[in-house]
Amino acid sequence: MLKVKRLEAYYEESIILNQVDLIAPKGEVVCLIGRNGVGKTTFLKSVMGLVNTPKGSIKFNEEEMISKPTYYRARQGISYVPQGRDIFPQLTVEENLLLGLEVRSGKGSIDEKIYELFPVLKAMLKRKGGDLSGGQQQQLAIARALVSKPKLLILDEPTEGIQPSVILEIGRVIKRLKQEEKLTILIVEQYLDFVVEVSDYYYVMEKGRIVAKGLTQEINKEEIQKCMAI
Repeated sequence: MLKVKRLEAYYEESIILNQVDLIAPKGEVVCLIGRNGVGKTTFLKSVMGLVNTPKGSIKFNEEEMISKPTYYRARQGISYVPQGRDIFPQLTVEENLLLGLEVRSGKGSIDEKIYELFPVLKAMLKRKGGDLSGGQQQQLAIARALVSKPKLLILDEPTEGIQPSVILEIGRVIKRLKQEEKLTILIVEQYLDFVVEVSDYYYVMEKGRIVAKGLTQEINKEEIQKCMAI
């Protein structure tokens, strides 16, 4: 589904990503882990075309995306939930969800499956997004991304600042999306227990490079924690 090879990314003259390779197979959940400031969010933004990536390859469904604009990538089926959620606080929950249809030129309607995955949102459709708790806002952000019916869902730190009960709910949703929808999901995450619970593959990033990778079921949590603590 997603194949990234020898990717480099820059902010002005500073190199942030250096020769990064990563594969997200179709229908699988892949987690990119590492300490703060090592380039994880920059990698996600690179996949979306939001930062300068002069070298490397980003193939989505075998199509090269490295020079494509962000809106094109979104229309091809890549949906991104950024760190911090970025919902519209003055719009209602329903209006926030309807914005997810813009990728399809506003056509269609909100699938009832969204409310099945996130039942709390159905009871709050007329409430403003800014009045929701942090966990509810995160669920809204993920739901809005799913409204566009993506082929690849990208989540940046979905558990950050979220209460444990909502983390469990988000984990449940991710597993359902994989099992029932065969959705490919790429997640940046630091909560290692969550990574182990939801993902099939993991990559560890350090200073803009991938330094470890493998099957999550074979992960050595102690070694990974040491790496993240350096």
